[in-house]
Amino acid sequence: MVAVGLSREDASTVSAHLIDCELRGLNYGGLPRALSVAERIQSTATPARPPQVVRDSALSATIDGGDTVGYVVAQRATETAIEKARSGGMAVVAATDTWYTGMYSWYLEQITAAGLVGMIAGNAGRLVAPHGGTEARFGTNPIGFGFPTADEPIIWDTGTSSVTYAEVVLANRLGEELPEGIAFDPDGQPTTSPAEALAGAFTVWGGHRGSGLALVVQLLGMMTGAPAITDGVAGLGFLVVAIDPATVTDADDFRARASEYADWVRSTRTAEGVDEVRMPFDRSRRTREQARERGVVHVEPAVLDGLRRIAAQH
Repeated sequence: MVAVGLSREDASTVSAHLIDCELRGLNYGGLPRALSVAERIQSTATPARPPQVVRDSALSATIDGGDTVGYVVAQRATETAIEKARSGGMAVVAATDTWYTGMYSWYLEQITAAGLVGMIAGNAGRLVAPHGGTEARFGTNPIGFGFPTADEPIIWDTGTSSVTYAEVVLANRLGEELPEGIAFDPDGQPTTSPAEALAGAFTVWGGHRGSGLALVVQLLGMMTGAPAITDGVAGLGFLVVAIDPATVTDADDFRARASEYADWVRSTRTAEGVDEVRMPFDRSRRTREQARERGVVHVEPAVLDGLRRIAAQH
């Protein structure tokens, strides 16, 4: 990251996020994304500007990302939301003109660790067809929620497309095919080619229900000032809402009841062939702990070679 022009502080911010993805087994959002970040920076003629606050109040802020990589911009937006919600009970922070904000669960862990409830939504470049269509009109449009409990937080982080952009990019790098039924080529025909999918459209997750959620997330992203239609990896919006439960209820009691409820969900009788019922983020948390115990993550040789080539430039 330093080799492609990031400050050491920003490089550390990006690296911590990407390594956490690797530890959680989400390799497509981990080290392969470092290659995508480097390619984006190296292919952009105009240097990024330092992010700056352009609107500010006791309970809100808007950050102009200056076309800086989203891991940095979203981190600042999250820290700002936490600070304002701690003092004012709630906060809404918008960031715009950024790209690659990564896994929303990364930010929601920070929000819940502060004892706050969080909601994050953001639009992305034109990649996903609405239900019933074959042309891209939505981004992959992730949305996430986080709730503090008396023990481990409840975090749900999902995209609204049937496959993530990072997964398709990684498949294209490795020369792998996509599963059937999740993408269209530029002519609207089903395809398993990552390159054709990137030029065409992904299918939406969840049929008409997922399509409706994708539309809502697009509008929430537009609230940041992001354009309605974006092409490529640029001009994206990131909206974070943080709420102190103490503004409406007894915060300790809420956290205790949330833990009790989570345990009750986990105790659900399982269907045939199912080992356990998990809460959202249980798998990620467990995988991360196991990876730390092993002390290693597994990286595709093509990805590692690409990282070495970039580092050699510095």
